[in-house]
Amino acid sequence: MPDPVLDLDAASLSGATRRGDLTALEATRAYLSRLRAHNGRLRAVITVNEGAEADAVRLDALPPERRGPLHGLPLLIKDNIDVAGLPTTAGSLLMTRHVPEGDAPLVARLRAAGAVLLGKANLTEWANFMTLGMPNGYSGAGGQTVNPWGEGLDTGGSSSGSGVAVAARLCVAAVGTETSGSILSPAQQNGVIGLKPTVGLIPRTGVVPISHSQDTAGPITRSARDAALLLSVMAGPDDADPASRRLPVPNLTLRPGSLTGAEIGVLRDPPGSPVTDAERASLARAEAALRDGGATLHDVTLPAADERSGWRLEVLVYEFRHDLNAYLAGVRDGPRSLAEVIEANDADPERLQRYGQTLLYASQGTRGDLGERAYREARARDLDLSRTRGLDPLFAGGLDALLWPGLHGYAVGAKAGYPSVTVPTGLEGGAPTGVLLTGPAGSDGRLLSLAADLNVRLGGVQFPPDPSA
Repeated sequence: MPDPVLDLDAASLSGATRRGDLTALEATRAYLSRLRAHNGRLRAVITVNEGAEADAVRLDALPPERRGPLHGLPLLIKDNIDVAGLPTTAGSLLMTRHVPEGDAPLVARLRAAGAVLLGKANLTEWANFMTLGMPNGYSGAGGQTVNPWGEGLDTGGSSSGSGVAVAARLCVAAVGTETSGSILSPAQQNGVIGLKPTVGLIPRTGVVPISHSQDTAGPITRSARDAALLLSVMAGPDDADPASRRLPVPNLTLRPGSLTGAEIGVLRDPPGSPVTDAERASLARAEAALRDGGATLHDVTLPAADERSGWRLEVLVYEFRHDLNAYLAGVRDGPRSLAEVIEANDADPERLQRYGQTLLYASQGTRGDLGERAYREARARDLDLSRTRGLDPLFAGGLDALLWPGLHGYAVGAKAGYPSVTVPTGLEGGAPTGVLLTGPAGSDGRLLSLAADLNVRLGGVQFPPDPSA
């Protein structure tokens, strides 16, 4: 039978450990036991932190007045984020000997708040910017992550292991990263909460990058309350990340009843791929819950929709070479540049590039010069279509948030740098479904309050059948 510790969400568990009702060691052992029992099948974790129990013992020795807001919480960190003493692989076998000496600032903040780091979560290799057509959740270093709701279901990506681990209760919460859908997709595919914060709210220092214009870390959790708790710890400026110095940390205190009086725009037929029957059913459930909560819904369309031709990659292709080379320059035991990654993959393609490396080639084919006209025009186009003639006119009209079926709005919010949160809506045919809420820049707290009310009205997070029960 499942350990009752595993039934507590992060906020409840941290309250119990701070009071002393439960020790950090008890919580850590409960999750490590489950992780070791199920990770062989799910492949959600690449590296287990063998020092986690010792870290928990040190936390238990702290007097109550020194216990932080995350005291004793067992977390997993996506394996493209630096954790001192553990490899940062980005899913690549080329990076397995890269062991950073220091934590990324967001990790240091989690530790200082009392989190216990169980290990590093699997991901789509190079955060799904290696090639086109790679399955979500596959990496050379970690293998193929499996959705706990069913082995034939998509895990989402690229924070696949983070989403799977939260749904399967291998951790109480996890940290993922997103450039365009990489937190929101695995959270929705696994039936949990995923927040992509406003870009810059959490510093990106110590994170293997794709794009400084769009990259952000963010929480994957069982509740919006847990997402706000983790975000409140990770958010804040860092001298090495200019974007983080431009943003004040918003008020992340969730307000019950936030749906009352909220103005929500509904995009029923957003541009791009068609909305499926399952997504329409999910959207209808969310709309009913929003109305019951006191929100007013408005049918809206995205301005300049006819000018969007899918997920254009020019900005990411240019920035990836520039940004990745800056990170790899600090690697002591592993590739020191994108060119070295490509060369090593080409030398051993059967082992190192099972699905190819077309995006790596494309990025290396640029000069890495962000002053080039083609790059500047591509970035200006993204901002024009996502902000100026995209989301901004809708929010300027008084809307608090936009509601999208499924994940249809993730790329628009990502290019704009605005926050989005995915909320589960139940199951269709045994597979999790959800909706997406997007807000204006800096509205993370308001957005999470809306998501929290909606999540409760939709019945909260469900968990997949436990194979050990």
